[in-house]
Amino acid sequence: MWLVTGGAGYIGSHVLLKMKEAGFALVTLDNLSSGLVKRIPSSVNLVEGDICDFDLVSRVLKENPIEGIINLAALKSVEESKRIPNEYERINHLGTKILVDCAIQAGVKIFIQSSTAAVYGNSEAGVVSESSELNPISPYGQSKVLAEKEVTRFVKDGGRRGTSLRYFNVLGSESPLLKDNSKANVVPMVLKALAKGAPPEIFGDDYPTRDGTCIRDYIHVSDIARAHVLAAIKLQTGTLPRAINIGTGHGYSVREVMSEILVQSNLKLEPIVVGRREGDPAVLVARVELALESMEFTAECSLGEMVSSSI
Repeated sequence: MWLVTGGAGYIGSHVLLKMKEAGFALVTLDNLSSGLVKRIPSSVNLVEGDICDFDLVSRVLKENPIEGIINLAALKSVEESKRIPNEYERINHLGTKILVDCAIQAGVKIFIQSSTAAVYGNSEAGVVSESSELNPISPYGQSKVLAEKEVTRFVKDGGRRGTSLRYFNVLGSESPLLKDNSKANVVPMVLKALAKGAPPEIFGDDYPTRDGTCIRDYIHVSDIARAHVLAAIKLQTGTLPRAINIGTGHGYSVREVMSEILVQSNLKLEPIVVGRREGDPAVLVARVELALESMEFTAECSLGEMVSSSI
């Protein structure tokens, strides 16, 4: 059996779905601060609570034969993290530390951590590999670097295995029920503006890129979820690198993504350009060779498929 934290969330619910399809027995822990109960498959037991609750986590691990943990419980807005950095430290770092401590105490052998491209910060190279310098420029990114260190501590000794999967920009959905309801991600932001009949906003168009807007590596949430299944299977009998980029290796500009959304929405609205957001790198794209080499993962979904399943 596997414990998936944050299973009622956008990415977490997709991970539950793919893990269930692969035949894994599952239990999920979620405080429902942003997650939705209706996203959780009926066969998966929900324990409502917080990963920072040491006694609760210990009880869950004691009452269930947990082989591995996938930790997706986190706060994930760069902008919000600047307003409430202590809460990001508490949930993203301290929460992971508590999970790791409880896992070690309970004899859990596998730990997969949800991480992010935000650990790289404003990389001058633009294209980053797992060996690139970690230079987070937000409390969110910093909290995820510290969380990765907890996973490194977990695998350091005792025959335990684990990895941190660094997601790039996540889009798409398996079904309308599982769609992203975040206020911070690009597609929900654009769709919210369109619903009001307002043009979507582009934060700066004077970057040194092909159309002046930021370039990012976008990946379908179903591909992200599938990566967790492959990681879990691999870690049952072998090891994985300390951290693995989960992206497509291809960059799309913000303007290209917005154009795809508008075309698929059959709308003629032109985006408007507003000021840059502090700390946005011009280009951030994943090197993805390690994911292929270590667990035979490669992203399968196109940008068109990501957008069509989002709207």
